[in-house]
Amino acid sequence: MKQLNSIDAAFLYLESAKAPMHVGGVYIFEKPEGKDQFNYKEFRDFIGSRIHQVDMFRQRLVEVPLNLGRPYWAKDPDFNLDFHLAHMAVPQPGGLKELMALAGRIFSRPLDRGRPLWEMAFVEGLNGIDNLKPGSFAVIAKAHHAAIDGMSGATMMAAIFDMFPKPVKVKPEEKPFKGEKIPHGLKLITKSTGKALNTPLKVLKFAKNTAVSTTSTVIEAAKKKVKAPPRLFSSPKTLFNVPVTHNRIFSGSWVELDRIKAIKNKVEGTTINDVVLTICSGALSKYLKGKKNPPKKSLVAMAPISVRSESKKNAGGNQISGMLVSLATDEKDLLSRLHAINTSSKGSKVYSKAVGAEQMMDLVPSQLASLASRLYTTMGVSEMHNPLYNLIITNVPGPPIPLYLNGAKMRAIFGLSPLFDGMALIITVFSYSGRVYFGLASCQEIMPDIDDLSEYIKDALTELEAAVNKKKTKKQKA
Repeated sequence: MKQLNSIDAAFLYLESAKAPMHVGGVYIFEKPEGKDQFNYKEFRDFIGSRIHQVDMFRQRLVEVPLNLGRPYWAKDPDFNLDFHLAHMAVPQPGGLKELMALAGRIFSRPLDRGRPLWEMAFVEGLNGIDNLKPGSFAVIAKAHHAAIDGMSGATMMAAIFDMFPKPVKVKPEEKPFKGEKIPHGLKLITKSTGKALNTPLKVLKFAKNTAVSTTSTVIEAAKKKVKAPPRLFSSPKTLFNVPVTHNRIFSGSWVELDRIKAIKNKVEGTTINDVVLTICSGALSKYLKGKKNPPKKSLVAMAPISVRSESKKNAGGNQISGMLVSLATDEKDLLSRLHAINTSSKGSKVYSKAVGAEQMMDLVPSQLASLASRLYTTMGVSEMHNPLYNLIITNVPGPPIPLYLNGAKMRAIFGLSPLFDGMALIITVFSYSGRVYFGLASCQEIMPDIDDLSEYIKDALTELEAAVNKKKTKKQKA
């Protein structure tokens, strides 16, 4: 058995009936060439032939009684693939709106902790999506955030997808899968209690490492002349900084990657991520302005960043940190906004190195972390303070080439991420095969018009392009 790290366990502690902590996506495929259709049986058999490549697919959670220690992963002795796959169809006309509504219902339901924490739904009936062949299908996949982050999730999907229409032959398992014997509660408590005795030593080591890291960060920040990132709890309150509800709602939008690259190339010193954040900033500004109550202070986004080393690229779990970035929504000039976001991002990247999130979480006893999470939700604490930050914008670089599922070409991918109290909007950005896909998640009662925000993303890109080209034209004339 392998014990969860502190960040992985935190996603379990954060989970509640109205805030399931799973991540995943909506994957849209066109039917394979030369086939009348691609049916559920083929899908089920294909998934079954691939999952042995990644341990997480057949590992279940083993929780320590009374939360006296972080849970463990163990090979599930009762693993049954059919409990993780479903066969569904979207209501007609079978467009993206109907598909996203189905994804919302699927993502509203927590995963069963007595089984490996993932599910996939094979979805037929996609007859209303432009330029999609009849017989095309989608896969709605979800896995608990305790098991994966963006990069390890990509590794999982790499075990399923191929880079060519003809599937690569995967070597079958040499031995039949055999699960582990799940230890009884007393043994788990004894095992975890022994590790808890190391906490005082961890505190001393953490204090020493933090002092060294903070000092080096301050020196690096001074050398690079970067500003400190926005502070926690300094963000203005918005309509999506409220307790979440049970009902998930999703929307999806996409733009061409070349358009984003063109802006980055024309505005010296900026990055693709800066442009993506500026697009999100523009869309959010327009959306909140339409609500007649836009905040005067700038919105602040938390942007997760991977700290996964090369040696751990195929490991499961979370290897992430995060940085707070000002979205400069109080800046009306779009070019100035882009530069402000670039400046904020540079400072945040430097300061995010000061304190390791995993090391800090490692000092908190598991029973205390679990209790604090429950109290935070049940007592409505999120309404008693300014938001930690306004929303999460996670940007995951995907493959630049098409992927295939048993010969079926993936046409689109929308990443979906969890919400929690005080944070009822998350934008998951995923680049794939020349496009950048924006997956938006909120709650039906909080943002019933989330499709408007999705459309504003396209508008924001067009407006930023115009601002950049106008500035360049002025320079050329001068």
